[in-house]
Amino acid sequence: MASALSNLLCLLFLLHPLLAMVQTNGSISLGSSLSTSDSSSWVSPSGDFAFGFTLVDKNLFLLAIWFNKIPEKTIVWSANGDNLVLDGSRIELTNSGQLVLNNHQGKDIWTAQVTNGSVTSASILDTGNLVLRNSNSGITWQSFDHSTDTILPTQILDMGSSSTLSSRETETNYSSGRFELDFQTDGNLVLYTVNLPTRIHYNSYWSTATIGIDSQMIFNQSGYIYLRQTNGSIYNLTSGNVVSTRDFYQRATLDFDGVFRQYVYPKNSSSSGNWVAGSWSVVWSVPSDICMAITDVYGSGACGFNSYCRLDETQRPRCYCPPNYSHSDPSNTFKGCEPDFVLQSCEPNGTGKESGPQFQMTEIMNTDWPSADYEWYTPVNEDQCRETCLGDCSCAVAIFKGANCWTKKLPMSNGKMYGNFGGKALIKVPFGNSTSQIPSPSGSNNGKRDRGTLILITWTLLGSSVFLNLLFLVAILLAAFFIKHKKLLRHQPEQISLGMNLRSFTYKELEEITDGFKQELGRGAFGTVYKGMLVSNAGNLIAVKKLERLVADGDKEFKAEITAIGRIHHRNLVQLLGFCNEGSQRLLVYEFMSNGSLSSFLFGRSRPSWNQRTKIAFGVARGLTYLHEECGTQIIHCDIKPQNILLDDSFTARISDFGLAKLLHADQTRTNTGLRGTRGYVAPEWFRNMPITAKVDVYSFGTLLLEIICCRKNVELGLDDMDNVILTDWAYDCYRERRLNLLVDEDEEALSDARRLERFVRVAIWCIQEEPSLRPSMKKVTQMLEGAVEVSVPPDPSSFISSID
Repeated sequence: MASALSNLLCLLFLLHPLLAMVQTNGSISLGSSLSTSDSSSWVSPSGDFAFGFTLVDKNLFLLAIWFNKIPEKTIVWSANGDNLVLDGSRIELTNSGQLVLNNHQGKDIWTAQVTNGSVTSASILDTGNLVLRNSNSGITWQSFDHSTDTILPTQILDMGSSSTLSSRETETNYSSGRFELDFQTDGNLVLYTVNLPTRIHYNSYWSTATIGIDSQMIFNQSGYIYLRQTNGSIYNLTSGNVVSTRDFYQRATLDFDGVFRQYVYPKNSSSSGNWVAGSWSVVWSVPSDICMAITDVYGSGACGFNSYCRLDETQRPRCYCPPNYSHSDPSNTFKGCEPDFVLQSCEPNGTGKESGPQFQMTEIMNTDWPSADYEWYTPVNEDQCRETCLGDCSCAVAIFKGANCWTKKLPMSNGKMYGNFGGKALIKVPFGNSTSQIPSPSGSNNGKRDRGTLILITWTLLGSSVFLNLLFLVAILLAAFFIKHKKLLRHQPEQISLGMNLRSFTYKELEEITDGFKQELGRGAFGTVYKGMLVSNAGNLIAVKKLERLVADGDKEFKAEITAIGRIHHRNLVQLLGFCNEGSQRLLVYEFMSNGSLSSFLFGRSRPSWNQRTKIAFGVARGLTYLHEECGTQIIHCDIKPQNILLDDSFTARISDFGLAKLLHADQTRTNTGLRGTRGYVAPEWFRNMPITAKVDVYSFGTLLLEIICCRKNVELGLDDMDNVILTDWAYDCYRERRLNLLVDEDEEALSDARRLERFVRVAIWCIQEEPSLRPSMKKVTQMLEGAVEVSVPPDPSSFISSID
């Protein structure tokens, strides 16, 4: 008996390491822990995945899950990417059932928030999912519900809190980066750029364009990634060759460069097939060209500010600096560039004001920063474009294409190099510190050789009579050209005095362009608008406005205002292209807006989507912010209403008729802007002999914003309930009584975005305060709409006036 017991004890002793391994690879009991000071980890039963600490930067550790059987430790989930811990930290499944990460000082850094019963054990599954279980083996928490930048086979992203993937800051920095993949409230799966550190979403740069409540993104066991919608329809994301998860490790990651990629890794060389053994290969990715995909005016684009993006031979984005600029952070080329020199100063005695040339222009072909324009000149040649930027202390870069010149100042965003652009970037750099163009990739000395050849030819010609004959011939040709040019100038309408960026039309030209002013587009306080076509410009459509009721003898004022308007360029403003000033005929030529006015769009038969309406509200706010605070001279519009907000091909809001208020008779802007005596678009100060400031536009915007929210006009006289006739009054009543659902007429899309809906209503109420000093500036309005500034509870709009009456 004793011998048998002894043999059993010996057997148990020999099996102890195996039993310990089974416990490690299976259920993790309460009281278990891991420390940064050892190399142990919790491993899945097959050994494919491990959970524990990994050293990422000197003495800093990340708590993560990674692929455990491949040499490259590929991390698929992390707990503390934004808050790395020092050596001496530990993760523990406490006896009370909490999974807690403590730093080296014992402070809680991260905790798995359990919401479904008490925890009795944990385990890392062969799917790569870390789970906490209760006594009934039910899952109370799992890492699959709290994704970082990666999803794995069998993982599902549901609309809601678990739907977001956030990129890393860099390939080796696990802090949250500038890109997110998420569901919109309508079920559309999109990729966003985000603002750091506020995490505010900018416009999306890729989407599935799908709609469906409770949509899911599924990564199934077969290696397919697809969207499943509530109506049962399937939207397949995976493209290219699909391989088995039996033979390949797989993952889909929103990489730090903003591209969502699906990867495969052969488990052994015999199963690699068309894929490279021993490395991750990309099956598919979206977007195909992120350099071109991001077009938002906000944010820096695919690369950082002042840099430009270009795909390399593997179709991955790379970020480059212009000549005489260097990366802000050499370890992170996606963080932007800074000039290596002192910028030209606009101060009287600053850099660039000394005698002699201080700066010159160097060029980069097929490169543009499309979101940084502040001036546009046309028609001009390249030399004029260069001289314009050199003579403008604010100009850092000019883009020349065709006969167009766009000037830009720092910081510049959305830089990109692409072969079919057909233009060039002219970079202002210190004189004598740069070559005339970017060196070729091969680093050849062709430029020096060509200059040497040119010098040799020049001296050879100087030593011959042929050169003298050529010089004489050139002089004759130049004289003939200047004589002819001088005659032509006598017969051209005035345009030079009003700037290079505006074209001067004759009345006869505009009469022909509009086919005798036949097709009327609309009428307003400033005149009648007609449709026309520029045959000389590829048949582009234009809108021609015949101005009426102008200030008498206002020729000088007209030229001054048109000059100012012509210099203004913003994506949310309708661009002025030209003018006519012949005798009593005053006409303006604008770009044509194909989708008409906001009035027709909002108050038509079908209700625009909530997403479209919020985009329009942002656009109008940004356009007014530019007019009030960002262009050279403050412009008060004085007539903000849906009829003066136009929509372009992509339904982007474009403000029209800005800058024209000064051209009307003194009382025109008061009597033609809204309904006199009612709380409409006209701010109360118009009728109280108070000073007129930019706050009148803020008031009008508040009314417009409520119309955008509610898809109804400010005054509806035919309603049964008289309390609802004036929208601004009714909107405040609904807000005070917490009945915002009535404002959007039970619009499910708007109601599902309840926080933004309430924020928009609060902003609108602040804007329509009858006391001007209580209204925010348009810059603050824009920040409040975007969520960058908290919106406090607004008072009754008429409370201040009532208190002093």
